[in-house]
Amino acid sequence: MMGELLKLSCSMEWEISQEKNEKGGRFVFLLSGDEYGEMTYVNSGPGKFIIDHTFVNPELKGMGAGKKLLDYAVAYARENHLKIVPLCPFASKMMNRTPEDYADVLF
Repeated sequence: MMGELLKLSCSMEWEISQEKNEKGGRFVFLLSGDEYGEMTYVNSGPGKFIIDHTFVNPELKGMGAGKKLLDYAVAYARENHLKIVPLCPFASKMMNRTPEDYADVLF
């Protein structure tokens, strides 16, 4: 999943990239090379990070872009043995909807 180009709909290619800094970072949803969304996070002590914001361009409403950002964040957490604190309303709603899918990363 990490770094792959996949199909969102029709022939539109999307990818998710990650930008990190000393305080946290963001996962960026790119569609045909243009930025259409982001999920930001801040580091929160050893072994965990807080998802504090998710934005997806309204043009992509209902197409699953926000879920794809969350899936990428979860994959990042799993690969790095981190826990997620979902303070962002979207991330919190999605993770609490099916907590069994996120039990290993949910703080």
